[in-house]
Amino acid sequence: MSADALIHDKVERRSLRDESWSEACRERWIASEKAGCDQGEQVLRYWVRKHWQGFLRARWIEHMQGSRFWVELDRDEFGLLQRRELEHARALLDEIIEKIRCGAENLDILLWSLTTKPPVDHKTVKELLALININAHRLRCSFCDDESPGCPAV
Repeated sequence: MSADALIHDKVERRSLRDESWSEACRERWIASEKAGCDQGEQVLRYWVRKHWQGFLRARWIEHMQGSRFWVELDRDEFGLLQRRELEHARALLDEIIEKIRCGAENLDILLWSLTTKPPVDHKTVKELLALININAHRLRCSFCDDESPGCPAV
């Protein structure tokens, strides 16, 4: 049985590379239409600088929640946040995911926990952050590599 056979057929499979390239090109088209001429690769570079991290973060959350499979992301992390052993912390996990979706980093979430949550939740927040592992994901994916034709250098 192939590894992909373990993922339900109804789960949409997408490519970060294809989707991000499409988004960057859409940005270029819009900017070029506004300017009345092709704005070139500087718009693609702008998209990468301004939007790549947020784009990646949103796709990574979808992957970990099991709503969409992104082929470049770690297959073992697909649906990670839907595990049964996390049910006891579901409300807290949902709050953390929303903070991550809005750009919060580990330190932001720890400070939020210390200032707004009861002490009993602090350990759970640390465990959930270790499971989610924001920093590792930020370093793992880049916008494009040398094998991507037409990819802007960043």
